[in-house]
Amino acid sequence: MELALLFEQLKGHFLTNPYPTIKERCDNLMSLRKLLQINAEEIARVVNTDFSHRARYETLLLEIFPAINAINYCLKNIKKWTKIRKRHVSWLFKPAYAYLLPQPLGVVGIIVPWNYPILLAIGPLVYALAAGNRVMIKMSEVTPETGHLLDRLIRSSRLENQVVIVNGDEQVAQKFTRLSFRHLLFTGSPTIGKLVMKEAAENLTPVTLELGGKSPAFVSMSVDERHFKRLFMGKMANAGQTCIAPDYLLIPENWEKRIEKGAEEFINTHYSRLLDNQDYSNIISAKHQERLMTLIDDACEKGARLVQMGGNAQQGRLPFFLLFNVDNTMRVMQEEIFGPILPVMHYKSLTQAIQTINTYPNPLVIYYFGNDSEEIKIIKKNTLSGALTINDTLTHIAIDSLPFGGVGHSGMGHYHGQEGFDVFSKLKPVFVQRRFAITTWFYPPHGKLVNFLLSWVAGIHLKEKK
Repeated sequence: MELALLFEQLKGHFLTNPYPTIKERCDNLMSLRKLLQINAEEIARVVNTDFSHRARYETLLLEIFPAINAINYCLKNIKKWTKIRKRHVSWLFKPAYAYLLPQPLGVVGIIVPWNYPILLAIGPLVYALAAGNRVMIKMSEVTPETGHLLDRLIRSSRLENQVVIVNGDEQVAQKFTRLSFRHLLFTGSPTIGKLVMKEAAENLTPVTLELGGKSPAFVSMSVDERHFKRLFMGKMANAGQTCIAPDYLLIPENWEKRIEKGAEEFINTHYSRLLDNQDYSNIISAKHQERLMTLIDDACEKGARLVQMGGNAQQGRLPFFLLFNVDNTMRVMQEEIFGPILPVMHYKSLTQAIQTINTYPNPLVIYYFGNDSEEIKIIKKNTLSGALTINDTLTHIAIDSLPFGGVGHSGMGHYHGQEGFDVFSKLKPVFVQRRFAITTWFYPPHGKLVNFLLSWVAGIHLKEKK
């Protein structure tokens, strides 16, 4: 069926019930939760097919589990979020009152990338449904089996008139962005994000862009080296194909051996026999693997020192790479990596490290490893990023009460938590005047009362009439 027709059908369904009750919204969310719970193993199987190998527990733990948690969080808070939000009214307008009414937008769109196809489809969907909307979701053509399964599951549930799954190539994606959505949420690269925003602008469709960039991990002299495993886990999950994975590492001078030792201990403990380890995922495609190897070759040709751990590259499988002596002339420091490659830079002072971070466009997250409260305070105030996480990686995205989003080159807008509900809502201002209104005192003809208001209340210097 044509996209435009699907859109109009969904819009028609919305217009028959433009303000679903809390019960209706909760029923939709519980239906979605049940769908995930019952079909979790099948979902993990098809994601595995799309990746040629996707670690089963990565899909269960990093996609389905947080999606269900988000549903539970919305069910717990939806009654509070949908309430009117009272606003202050100045004495000048008394006895009037004012409030915001959270109202569904209508039909909203979600564009999903390939790296976490379930979480990045279901996560935004949860908040869109909680806000009372109908939703169209464009799945990635890189994960077709996942897209087709999700389509089948939605069609066979009570959500079939609430949610439409769209599968197809880049041309379908382009047509999708041209639909007159009331809001469009895109997750992907900054390059494609700009194109999405341009297409959406034709319909004045507001967008939330969840992009990426080069998220740094800063290692302080005060670090507890037992926390290195948290740093490397952030790079090894999904074979580094994560938008909030640490993209490069900043370490004190002469700490290279410590980092090498920490990485080696982590892999031996958690990913022994790395390339045969079933908990380690494949690179999504031969094209992406070739790109990653090209980044390494470019860096080595320009003087980087390569440390390779876990074996030699195989079809679809890459070992873990540390790159030392990197600089800004190398592609690996110019592009978001999206793989198990971690470039390492040195710093002589905190000031220099902050200057390095601020050389790059604002990242999606900055990771700080250490226990120096003064350093943390300085980094918080002198860097701008989508988030700051201290002594961990990745987990901030799983905190349902925290909004998730970038700034500048790493994105615009947020979702998750109440911000996720609000982004898919129109917070409609409502002003109610009473039978008696002070404002009528200031109608023409104007005289002393208005002069008092202007001079004594607003401080305006008035000239006396001659």
